[in-house]
Amino acid sequence: MIEVVGARVAIQNVEVLRDFSIRIEGGAMVGLIGRNGAGKTTVMRTIMGHLPLLAGQLRFEGRDLTALPAHARAGMGIGYMPEDRGLVPELTVEENICLPLWTQPSLDVKTRLDFVYGVLPELLPMRERRALLLSGGQQKLAALARALVVGTRLLLLDEPFEGVAPALSQRLSEVVAGLRGSGLSVLISQSDINHSRSLLDAEVVIERGANQAAPDRKA
Repeated sequence: MIEVVGARVAIQNVEVLRDFSIRIEGGAMVGLIGRNGAGKTTVMRTIMGHLPLLAGQLRFEGRDLTALPAHARAGMGIGYMPEDRGLVPELTVEENICLPLWTQPSLDVKTRLDFVYGVLPELLPMRERRALLLSGGQQKLAALARALVVGTRLLLLDEPFEGVAPALSQRLSEVVAGLRGSGLSVLISQSDINHSRSLLDAEVVIERGANQAAPDRKA
């Protein structure tokens, strides 16, 4: 489905990814594990086209993505939930969810909204509420919905469980677990895998921008 090979990426002349590689098969759920500053967000932003490759390869379903602009990647069915949520404060919840849809005429807005509200029905009562009035947890749900609305093939979730209450963490885990079997591939970045280890088919460990050996998985 998605393959990053030998990626080198720099931010402000500082090399953040150093020959990093990861492969996610179709329908798989993979954890990208590393401490803060290890390069997890850089991997996500590189896949989305927000950061260019200095060297390496990036392929999605066999297609080279390196020259493809970020908005075109969303059109290929890639949804992204950034760690900082990235909502537009003055827009409503539904307007934030629809933002990527408005750039993708191939997707039917009503069909995708119906799907998202089916997965996250708790967002329905707050769909007309402005994002700045939401709690941090509610913003996480809205950001997840925005990723799901266009993420029909691949979902990138950057630290989805970070800084949320245990009840919301459990709810997010339920939503992600419910996607299993749908054919959707999911990449979840985390510094602590306790929230999602049971969800994952594989774990890729990153340290200082490079691959590290994954720890033994225990039941």
